[in-house]
Amino acid sequence: MKTYLNDLRQKIIDAYIKREGSYRKLARKFDVSLSFVQTLINRYQDIGRIEPLPHGGGQKPKINDKHSEILQKLVVENNDATLEELCSLFESKTQIKVSRATMGRALQKLQITRKKNLPCERTRYG
Repeated sequence: MKTYLNDLRQKIIDAYIKREGSYRKLARKFDVSLSFVQTLINRYQDIGRIEPLPHGGGQKPKINDKHSEILQKLVVENNDATLEELCSLFESKTQIKVSRATMGRALQKLQITRKKNLPCERTRYG
């Protein structure tokens, strides 16, 4: 949702208090959505504030700092494992099921790289 400046919010509240029109007319007049006007006026009536609310925080990560050591050990012990294999190994150690994407992001965040032993590298002659 777009964040509007506090002076625009105050103008809408002032127009509402002066009864310059309905919610729909105020939305058209200030070129904002009807739901924004409704939410703004309801918040003003309930708590007396027009400032935007802070961000809610989002979802907590499944793999947190205390799991990073476990993950590092798994990668060291199984450096040839795929992301799916790491997910199942991680689940068996911690009982936390994660997706391949989550595992990939966690490895990137921890800056852990996995060394793959490719068949063509094993047969290469020096």
